[in-house]
Amino acid sequence: MTTQVRVIRWQRADPPDEAALDRLLTEAGLQFYRWSNGPGDVYNAHSHPYHKVIYVARGSITFGLPQRQMQIELLAGDRLDLPAGESHSAVVGPQGVVCWEAHLQENNTP
Repeated sequence: MTTQVRVIRWQRADPPDEAALDRLLTEAGLQFYRWSNGPGDVYNAHSHPYHKVIYVARGSITFGLPQRQMQIELLAGDRLDLPAGESHSAVVGPQGVVCWEAHLQENNTP
């Protein structure tokens, strides 16, 4: 099981479109779903029993990792990998956010 938080920043000048994110996740063999939240929405600190992969399609969201004393702002195209059991909170940015999310078992990390 990986215990590393990983951020992969979008490197292209144009933000990704939904089809591009679908391809990235499908090519990685991940099953995913889409979710969104309005500006300023807050998720209190919590954790999950699975490895979480998030791509931001539009907007922004800032994840807090209290055990690591870190804040990670994700913008369109950015990817965040959170290991199973990682405590995290989140605050949605001023434009809202649309994300693609996949869950991995510990033996299936891309």
